[in-house]
Amino acid sequence: MDVIEAIHSRRTIFKFKPGPVPKEVLERVFEAGCWAPNHHLTEPWRFIVLGEETKETLAQRYSEIQMGKASERADEEARQKLKEAGYIKFTSKPTIVAVACRQDGDEVRNREDYASACCAMQNVQLAAWDEGVGMQWSTGPITLEAGTYELLGVDQDNEYILGFFYIGYPNEILTPRRKPLSEVMRWTP
Repeated sequence: MDVIEAIHSRRTIFKFKPGPVPKEVLERVFEAGCWAPNHHLTEPWRFIVLGEETKETLAQRYSEIQMGKASERADEEARQKLKEAGYIKFTSKPTIVAVACRQDGDEVRNREDYASACCAMQNVQLAAWDEGVGMQWSTGPITLEAGTYELLGVDQDNEYILGFFYIGYPNEILTPRRKPLSEVMRWTP
């Protein structure tokens, strides 16, 4: 697959086939992230592959967050259903990788490093797609909690969690939707 084909055909995947992505495949696709452009060669990206114990701990926390979204009027049964659905959703992801970015410079460097880490994430997604592997980049409250930083060994004072990559072999690929270029590009005199 060439790069243009990968860019046009890659989709965010929400439903995965069971089974983790092999370690050697993960290493190949995340190595592509290390080739992203980065100002002054800071290489700010950090990739943390979640083991089963860590995944279980985060699944429990994610389920609590989901339960907390219940309406004030929800009864205990409804709250428990939300909790269970959150747990199932998190544990249904075959492989999870947290992506963090060093943020230990001045404001300009931190912005540049954040942008570089996002470029690395795009490289990873395109390399994964070439391998037949799908991903979903997810953020949310769990990625912002101090407990998550501590559990993953991410230095909250000098690093920022950009999100989790939920990774696996696609069970469903959605139809693309994009605006035409003419709606998002303008030319100046």
